[in-house]
Amino acid sequence: MVPFLAFAFFFMILPASTLVVGAFQDSQGGFTLQHILDLRQRFILEAYRNSIQVSVVTAVVGALFGFLLAYAITLGGVPPFVRGMVITFAGVASNFAGVPLAFAFISTLGRTGIITGLFKSAGLDLYRMGFDLYTFAGLSLTYLYFQFPLMILIMAPALDGLKREWREASENLGASGLQYWRHVAMPILLPSILGTMVLLFGNAFGAYATAYALTGGTLDLVTLMIGTQIRGNVLYDPGLGYALAVGMVVIMAFSIGVYSWLQRRSERWLR
Repeated sequence: MVPFLAFAFFFMILPASTLVVGAFQDSQGGFTLQHILDLRQRFILEAYRNSIQVSVVTAVVGALFGFLLAYAITLGGVPPFVRGMVITFAGVASNFAGVPLAFAFISTLGRTGIITGLFKSAGLDLYRMGFDLYTFAGLSLTYLYFQFPLMILIMAPALDGLKREWREASENLGASGLQYWRHVAMPILLPSILGTMVLLFGNAFGAYATAYALTGGTLDLVTLMIGTQIRGNVLYDPGLGYALAVGMVVIMAFSIGVYSWLQRRSERWLR
């Protein structure tokens, strides 16, 4: 246990403690509540709102698309090699983020991207039609690239855990396929689905490099604002950056708590 406890202390407890202490210190090291009070400013609340909106949209859409794909490869009757291909792709794509992901989307759907050029050659200018990769919609689309594969990886084992006896028992009692999913399967899977959505929310809420490389700071997000306050030349205020990070830690801790509670509820059905 010693290596694990040491790792948890140096990479979780110590950084979190530093954030909390720094949020209540002024530039001279004295105690202050000003940084916490500054979180009520309009532009900061706007950054939190944008981050939460991006996280919620990508969590919901990613969960829906990922669940359908997970269902297709587990209960949809596809050949085993198709499942292997999808799971392999999901394992790679769920960890493909940051600057490489942003560059990939810029090369594909940017103003001079490959797909943009193909559409333009067909007489459809995506950017004249209102699409813009460097806005809220474009950032959400980019986040979905690693959101729905994560949903597949988590939901595929949960769908595998649905026992055949439950389906047979419901059919013997005269239940239709819709009734089975409504009264048996979905109540069992719902905690896993909601828990994974919470995980997707936290995954998008804490993303930094992808948003920074894609939007260049034009879209106010909490993670980008923290970087600006801690490493910026003009808006340099580490204390405010720490306070913003503490707010994120509180939201993430709540999300993880909800995820753990829902996961415990689902595990009792999959034993």
